[in-house]
Amino acid sequence: MTFDFEEELKKLPKSPGVYIMHDKNDTILYVGKAVNLHNRVRSYFRDNIGRGPQIDKMVSLIARFEYIVTDSELEALILENNLIKEHLPKYNTLLKDDKTYPYIKVTVSEPYPRILFSREMKKDKAKYFGPYTSAAAVKDTIELLNKLYMLRTCNKVLPRDIGKERPCLNYHIRQCNAPCEGLIDQDKYRENVEQALDFLNGNYSRIQRELKEKMKQASEELNFEEAAKYRDLLNSVQSVSQKQKISDSVGEDRDVIAMCGDENDAVVQVFFVRDGRLIGREHFYMMHVEDRKKEEILSDFIKQFYAGTPFIPRELMLQFEVEDMPLIEDWLTEKKGGRVKLLVPKKGSKEKLVELAVQNARLILNQDREKLKREEGRTLGAVKEIAGILGIENASRMEAFDISNISGFANVGSMVVFEKGKPKRSDYRKFRIKSVEGPDDYACMKEVLTRRFVHGMEEKEILKEKDIDNEFGSFTRFPDLLLMDGGRGQVNIAREVLEELHIAIPVCGMVKDNNHRTRGLYYENVELPIDTRSEGFKLITRIQDEAHRFAIEYHRSLRGKSQVKSILDDIPGIGPARRKALMRNFESMEEIKNADAATLMARADLPENVAREIVAFFRNREM
Repeated sequence: MTFDFEEELKKLPKSPGVYIMHDKNDTILYVGKAVNLHNRVRSYFRDNIGRGPQIDKMVSLIARFEYIVTDSELEALILENNLIKEHLPKYNTLLKDDKTYPYIKVTVSEPYPRILFSREMKKDKAKYFGPYTSAAAVKDTIELLNKLYMLRTCNKVLPRDIGKERPCLNYHIRQCNAPCEGLIDQDKYRENVEQALDFLNGNYSRIQRELKEKMKQASEELNFEEAAKYRDLLNSVQSVSQKQKISDSVGEDRDVIAMCGDENDAVVQVFFVRDGRLIGREHFYMMHVEDRKKEEILSDFIKQFYAGTPFIPRELMLQFEVEDMPLIEDWLTEKKGGRVKLLVPKKGSKEKLVELAVQNARLILNQDREKLKREEGRTLGAVKEIAGILGIENASRMEAFDISNISGFANVGSMVVFEKGKPKRSDYRKFRIKSVEGPDDYACMKEVLTRRFVHGMEEKEILKEKDIDNEFGSFTRFPDLLLMDGGRGQVNIAREVLEELHIAIPVCGMVKDNNHRTRGLYYENVELPIDTRSEGFKLITRIQDEAHRFAIEYHRSLRGKSQVKSILDDIPGIGPARRKALMRNFESMEEIKNADAATLMARADLPENVAREIVAFFRNREM
């Protein structure tokens, strides 16, 4: 049914809620929230009022809209966030990274607590420290604490399992007090856990003092091995404590958030301050930022980032005021279960910390811009170079094929796909050859290409019947350029298949020299030279190597899983060893079929009765 915009716009309620814009294929283009749905949605369909080309483009694609009414603007904000995360609409500003941060978890609710690595913060009565930005640093800290305080690392349920099994290796190397054997009472074990918690709260001075005293005492007693152990532990503690470069006497938990952007890109930098110490930083890329105000971009980041992180600090220090600032405060306060403040520092150390985050964001953006330029030359630049050498308009999507077998046994084919100069592994495909026995690469390639394009044509017909315009999957999307692993012979096979199916796609051969290295391109019956130092040559080499690797790996996996069943397995007296001997000493199955008993005995070192069984087996099959 046709969507009547005028009629539907009249029906819009003057209530808070979320609106969803769809295109003609029912793909979600944009999700937004509104205090007043009636006013907000209608504004998109007025004459151009300076919204920018990106929004105008989006509006031109809208085929219908829908909306969800909520009780409050806060509910609309939460729903908007959830829908954006679920559907990733093209015209919403999106947080590109979806990171999960590590925490240190102390299971204080257990009689004999443990210190664990965790990627999520649950409501399970445990104490959590973090989030941290380095998983390696978290693991090092946990290992250090377990060594310092000789805490258990096992999963035994204590005290229920005390005495049921012998102590593990950690007890014997003096890294655990073996509570599983009752060799330390619960109160003493708890004291060690409390000291570990003190360490995690940032009190390093006491443990450093104690380790120095123990090292000195062991040295005076000439127990140098013990002294060396305390020295190493002391160095580890100092390494952890020195990582805390910035401190704040107030000791608050806060995140410092700033951004830097241009017309096409934006980077948001976050400093994580926990208990007054800067424990790490992280940067995030924002997509679809064209025509967006910086206040809108930062607001979108805050909503998307804190919707997915389990820990929310008491304070967010921002570079500037953002859209919906009071509403975001209320949402974060409700989510945290305690007051959360958003503030924009104007002077002092806090303002300097925000400025430091801005400088870091600017540095990352500039560095990545250079990196993107180099990457573009390596990918898109290489694609344009290849298209120019061949004299074709476009080579954005390239497909390459290869065949793999061992003397004609277990023929398999591979199809790899490169889009805009990068591998698109989701579109890779494997083929088990069905119609060819023996080492006939041309026949195998013909089967693979025929199956690939026939399958694609059939899927296109199904989509056409269902009146679906967009292509999807690796088979419905045909390549701009077909790359064959070889010269004239492989190219002619591909052209023959395409002509039979009435498909017009340029076919190019990747020619190798005597050392099996890429030499040039074979196109339109001519071998074209290519500069071996160019990015185009490097891309062709990567594609050729990838097609070969993918085919070899598939073939190897079939052999490794014993999925390659030879016809020889059906012959009495032929086991794995004799089958391998035959495969190794004869070039093909056809040669084995045509050999007499004497030849089989001589070349594969077979007993006479087994050789006669083979000859009789193949003779009976031909009758």
